[in-house]
Amino acid sequence: MNRKTLGLGAALLAASASPAFAHLDPGEHGSFMAGFTHPLFGTDHVLAMVAVGLWAALLGGRAIWAVPAAFVGVMALGFLASMVGVPLPFVEPTILASVVAIGLLVALAVPMPVGAVMVVVGFFALFHGYAHGGEMGEAGAAGYAAGFAMATALLHAVGMAAGLSVARLFSGTTGQMVTRAAGGVTALAGVWLMVAG
Repeated sequence: MNRKTLGLGAALLAASASPAFAHLDPGEHGSFMAGFTHPLFGTDHVLAMVAVGLWAALLGGRAIWAVPAAFVGVMALGFLASMVGVPLPFVEPTILASVVAIGLLVALAVPMPVGAVMVVVGFFALFHGYAHGGEMGEAGAAGYAAGFAMATALLHAVGMAAGLSVARLFSGTTGQMVTRAAGGVTALAGVWLMVAG
């Protein structure tokens, strides 16, 4: 195994790791930090966010900014829906399904227009945002939302950076295959989370 492959593997593992501690108390750490750390504490959130970034990198072009922007924007709407009490069924199962579905779409490199990809990630983002709202606790809504939106964007950036780095490190279709393999691993991790949960 060469250094590039080993380094890439270590980076992907680090990006998919999830801290093993509870959500931060907004009273002690502030609303922004409670929100910022919230997506980082759930393996399902981390995997889905990184997979969105991988998918955007795999598509290239305007997808690099449009796909993550669609996710963050619709996630904010999901958060607002939670705040005003709009009922949304199957939140946790849909979040787990997002890990599997987005991972599979990356793995299979399904040919879709960017607009359709934005709709797919937006659908799942609604549930992620709703879950963040449901677990806000005593945090202030504005700071908390800004925190989880920034963390989500950073996780998307990790996925995009990984995907774009793979494309640079490996020539031709090899880079695409490595990114697709990462999508497959993500989907399998989602299945494992479903079974383990």
